Amino acid sequence: MDTLLYFAYGSNMSTPRLLARARSARAVTIARLDAHRLMFHKQGKDGSGKCDITLTRNPADAVYGVVFQIATVEKLALDQTEGLGMGYDEKMVSVITQHGEVLKAVSYYATDINHLLKPHHWYKEHVLRGAIEHGLPPAYISLIECVESVPDPDTSKDCNELSIYN
Repeated sequence: MDTLLYFAYGSNMSTPRLLARARSARAVTIARLDAHRLMFHKQGKDGSGKCDITLTRNPADAVYGVVFQIATVEKLALDQTEGLGMGYDEKMVSVITQHGEVLKAVSYYATDINHLLKPHHWYKEHVLRGAIEHGLPPAYISLIECVESVPDPDTSKDCNELSIYN
């Protein structure tokens, strides 16, 4: 089976969430993308903020995430779910594993940005669960916890979105 490496830094860090989008997804390692900052300013279809990796060129900035291996044949479905070409584009990134190994992986970045947006509670919960599940650094998890989120006007969405964890 032909596979590729995918660097997930937002809600797709949650294995149950990513498996719903790419059944072959297998976590390889956690990794860091230097000179980038995690932002929740990507304009979601629902009007809320979604995650983005913003290039800062500041070596003190870093985004942590999870490198997954997925079947190449599932990439098109993941592209469609993520909105490739409609708010997200993709790029190859060089990430550094916890053992200092450099890996090349595909990742998405936002092209439709609104700095006034906040994520819905359920979306932030996916990001947090993924970060905790994979053991990202505690200080980084604390940064995610501090992100202000808002309730989804569609009150059924919280239960529907988070039901994958039951």
